[in-house]
Amino acid sequence: MTIPAHRQLPPSAQDAAIARVSGQLLSRYARQKRPLTLRVHDTEHERPIELPAGAVELLMDILEAMAAGRGVTIIPENAEFSTVEAARALNISRTYLIKLLDEGVIPHRKVGKHRRIRIEDVMAYRARDDREREAILDQLVSEAQEQEMGYQRP
Repeated sequence: MTIPAHRQLPPSAQDAAIARVSGQLLSRYARQKRPLTLRVHDTEHERPIELPAGAVELLMDILEAMAAGRGVTIIPENAEFSTVEAARALNISRTYLIKLLDEGVIPHRKVGKHRRIRIEDVMAYRARDDREREAILDQLVSEAQEQEMGYQRP
């Protein structure tokens, strides 16, 4: 299943600089959280374009990511991953993902023989997994500090 998405790879240094300036100029208008009318000017025409407040906020997020040199992927809500796509998004094997699905760790539904996983559920699993890893790391650091293994307490 193909997810209608748009992916922008990390920007060039020039595009990151443009995004930084554009974001700074747009930020004072974006804070108002209301629709915004922009004037688009090319060699032949100048046209106003009205953007809904949500689109302005999303545009700010995109510009901030680009200014920081990061790529951006936009995926519509309620989209679903195939098992291959979900495994790729989680950076795990498809076999391990199937095990998580069968154990009920990540919710899914079946369409015929195929499993479909909501993107929100994949991202929720990722966030839980990241929190668990961080907690384990904090525990290891704490134990190393208690045993005076070269880690100093802040």
